[in-house]
Amino acid sequence: MQNRKVDTHLDDRGVFTITLNDPEKRNALSAALTAELVAAMDEADTNDAVRVVVITNTGHVFCAGADLSERTSDDRQTDLVDPLTIFSRIQSSPKPWVGRIAGHAVAGGTGLAAALDISVARDDAKFGFTEVRIGVAPAIISVICLPKMRRGEATQVFLRGQRFDGTEAARLGLITKAVTADEIDAEVAAVVDDLLLGGPKALAAAKDVISRVSELPASEAFSWAAARSAELFQSEEAAEGMRAYLEKRPPRWAPKAD
Repeated sequence: MQNRKVDTHLDDRGVFTITLNDPEKRNALSAALTAELVAAMDEADTNDAVRVVVITNTGHVFCAGADLSERTSDDRQTDLVDPLTIFSRIQSSPKPWVGRIAGHAVAGGTGLAAALDISVARDDAKFGFTEVRIGVAPAIISVICLPKMRRGEATQVFLRGQRFDGTEAARLGLITKAVTADEIDAEVAAVVDDLLLGGPKALAAAKDVISRVSELPASEAFSWAAARSAELFQSEEAAEGMRAYLEKRPPRWAPKAD
């Protein structure tokens, strides 16, 4: 039986953990790994029991980007999943995606980390746009990364191709936070706990707001947001959330206390 490249686990709170598990190839985005990752994404998006998605890794590398062995002229793969498809799937998913980045994330791995809604990395993890050092450019991941960065800083790291640590990745805006190896599990758990307190449809709407409003002129954004807000306030989820607030009790979707 072929070893799986991506492991998944759904706990009783609705936290769906996706683990990149191909440490021998540094969790590179190979045809096999990306196919399994897309299947996990399908499960996350369509399973109503999934509330929050956490993506993490085994080994000392979160993701090394493209699998270069599959991109050589002698062994060119035709069934590779476009990395932009993976990144856009995360951003368009109705579920919140959290990164537990417990290893290095370079090239496409940096793009994957940046595509997540909230990402927590080890402060000693290495990031970098190393593409220029193998004769290409960080073209696809620029779609994800450039909106998060100031142009001057993006220019420097794109052109120099040097690696930088998680603390610098957070300063550049590529990830949310960098913490020590001893702190990462507690920090991710705190993020997940907060997300589970949000209404599932409200979280999906919040992601939609972030995506739509940032693409609209201000005049159109206000009109769209006003209509969307009115729609949300009329929803059953909002009614439950407001009742729970007034009655000083947790809403139905909140995890039950132990």
